[in-house]
Formats: sequence, C-alpha cells, structure tokens
Amino acid sequence: MKPSIPKGTRDFLPSEVRQRQYIFDTIRDIFELYAYQPIETPVMENLQTLTGKYGEEGDRLLFKVLNNGDFLAKADEGALDSRDSTALVPSISKRGLRYDLTVPFARYVVMHRNDLTMPFKRYQIQPVWRADRPQKGRYQEFYQCDADAIGSESLMLEAEYVLMIDQVFSRLGLDVEILINSRKVLYGIAETAGVTDRFMDMTIAVDKLSKIGWDGVKTDLVKRNFTEAQTQFIEKLFSLSWEDLAGELRGEVGRSGIGEINAVLGYFDPSKLNNRLVLEPTLARGLNYYTGCIFEVRSTEVEMGSLLGGGRYADLTGVFGMPDLSGVGISFGVERIYDVLSELAKFPSDVITQLELLIIAVDEEAHRASFGIASTLREHLVKCEVYPDVAKMKKQMKYANTIQVPYVVMVGMQEANGDLILKDMQSGVQETLGKAALVDKFSQQSSGNS
Repeated sequence: MKPSIPKGTRDFLPSEVRQRQYIFDTIRDIFELYAYQPIETPVMENLQTLTGKYGEEGDRLLFKVLNNGDFLAKADEGALDSRDSTALVPSISKRGLRYDLTVPFARYVVMHRNDLTMPFKRYQIQPVWRADRPQKGRYQEFYQCDADAIGSESLMLEAEYVLMIDQVFSRLGLDVEILINSRKVLYGIAETAGVTDRFMDMTIAVDKLSKIGWDGVKTDLVKRNFTEAQTQFIEKLFSLSWEDLAGELRGEVGRSGIGEINAVLGYFDPSKLNNRLVLEPTLARGLNYYTGCIFEVRSTEVEMGSLLGGGRYADLTGVFGMPDLSGVGISFGVERIYDVLSELAKFPSDVITQLELLIIAVDEEAHRASFGIASTLREHLVKCEVYPDVAKMKKQMKYANTIQVPYVVMVGMQEANGDLILKDMQSGVQETLGKAALVDKFSQQSSGNS
C-alpha cells in the first residue's frame, strides 16, 4: 500500500513543529497578557450544535461523522432510495467535526454557566475541520487560536483586540493591515439600497470581493435575483470613503455602526500602532452570527487569504437556551501565518534547534560514561542527547552537523585525566574541561536562556 494522507491535511517535521510552536507561544503570551484563560472543547460536536450557525456555505463544509455500528440500520429509506444525501444525513450522522471554535464556545458557556464569572474571557488553541477545496493557504484540517470575551457589550473589548492583533503580528515580525468594519454598517448599506430582505445574500456575495472583484460580486448578486439597478447602487455605496458613507446611510442601524467604530477608535491612537488600521466598508465576514464590529487581517508582504477574522455577536448563546449574552472574539489562522513566515523566511534562527549539545563517545566505556554525564546535565535542565551507538567519530559528527546542534562533547579522547572536549560547531573552536566545569557552563547558559 502506498502511504498517503487525506487531502487538505499535512505532516510536519520536527523543525516545522518547532516553528509552529513558536507561533502558538507568541499568540498565547499575548492572550494571557490580556487576562484570557485557556479552555478546551471536544473534537466532535453534535450536528445540531453546528448546523445553521455558519450560513449556507458553512453548513455544506461541515464534516459529518457516521453513527456507530450499523449506521444504515436506522437510515431514512426514502432518502436512501432517492439518493438524497441531504435528507439522508440526519438519520445516519448525529455528530460532526467542529468547524470553528466559536460556536462550541457558545455551547460551552451555556453548559458551564454556573462555573463561570461574567464577563468571561477565554482563549483556545485547537484544530478545526472544513470540507473546503484545498489550495494555497486553505486546508481541511487547521489550527485556530481564538480569544473571546462574553458577557459584556463594552466596546473597550474591540479596542483591546486591535491592540492584541497589532502586538502579535509585530512580535512575529509580519507587516499586515488590520481591517475593521461593522455588520451594522453593512445592514445600513442594505437598508439604503432597499434590500434588507436579502441582507445575507448581499453579505455572502460581498465577502468574496477580494477574491473575485466587483464584476464577480455583481454576477453573484444577479444570480441571487438582485436587479441591475440594485447591484450598481450597492457597488456605488461600497465604493464610498468611510466619511462619505457615513453621510449616505439612511437607517439608524447603519449610523449606530459608524458610531461604534468611532467609539472603538477613541480608546487608542491608530497612528501609534505598528501596523496599518483600515476602516473597510466592504469587509463582510460571511458568518451568520456576527452582529457588530468585525475584524480581518491581511498580509502586505505575501498574497494570501485573511490571517485573522473575528467580530461581535449579540446572541450566539441564545440558540442553546441562554439569550441576550453579547460576546466578541478573534481567531488567528495559524496555518496561513505559518505559510507566510515560511515564505518570507522570518522564523528566528534559534526556533528550530532546541538541543544544546550532543555527547559522543569513542568506545564502549566512554559511551557508558556519556550516559552519566547526560543524566547530570539534565538534572540541571540542560537539553542534551547522547549518540545511541558506539560508532566512528566521522559518522557521529556527521549526525551532529545534520541536526544542527550548537555544541558537541567528545568523551574518551582525553583518557589520561578524564577531561572532556567541547566543540563549538559554528566556530570550530575546541576547549578541554572537566565534567563539573561542563555542567557549570551549560547550566548557567540554560538559566540565562530561560
């Protein structure tokens, strides 16, 4: 059998896992700096938890899990006979892989309401799955790093998210644009255009703007039964500057959205951000549950999809029996961030190599001594490895070069006094020192790096 993995998934080498861990750690540090607490939820959720929360396209991308055992025993025979897969699914599948971390979080809040203090700020770093067509920056299995605050309507939280986003990407050394809009502004555009009854159709089409351009958006709108006049007017409204748009919106909802964005900007000075903040009326975020401010991040250095998305939701917990609980959150797309850092070669050089030194031996006796030396070093929290076989020096040094270890300790070459030879693999400089001096040198070095 030829080994393979499902499309849209990836294996990662140890060096790549180290790089990804660097991203996770950077994001986690910022989350905890702002007092977010970690939680975890199951890989699988009940399908009824997931369906109807992501829009029509999202529902189609859910991975369904077949019921245990003979899943056809209770299958809808009519749907089976007619080969109607949509009608068949409810009778053969009760669970699905999570599509994102936000809907499971809403379910989590309702189930654990008596254990949580509101407002509750949580972060979550776990994989999600979407049955999307794999392409650059888009996978069927990928990690999200989410932060959500629930139980408060304060716009200060949106302002915090802008600062958190800016700090994460600054630490990662990436130049990005932070886009912000409001679903209320989008509704105001629909209201001004007289198409509020097809608000979701409009936002789904506009959400594709960066991929298909206005010609593609207008074609999509026409397919959704918008008139030519309506599509032209919608394009005109979306083409206005933020200031001009504020003057054109007719309804209270749209104007309140403008006011909320201005209130968010009142908490900080955008000119002091490391990355550019863009007020973008065309930002739509196609998920059904957003009701207020929405966020997105795009790289200015690499052609890639959004690196982050998020926004305010007014009543996501309502469907689980806990209405009127407002929340807001963001989600970092780790896979795309990883791809951008890789393409730009911006990972720090010390991320890949965590090993501090390799111990090699000339013979069996020295090899046994090496084991004891390594044990002592590890007691002092020094990351080290003993080459497992007694082999020729050339072979052991080749291994050291391949794994890019910074130092090699050679045991058994100074037999007369039992000293060790320490080689700096970058400079080639060697020094002779005793076991105690070696331990002291690297334990101090490790303390300095911790």
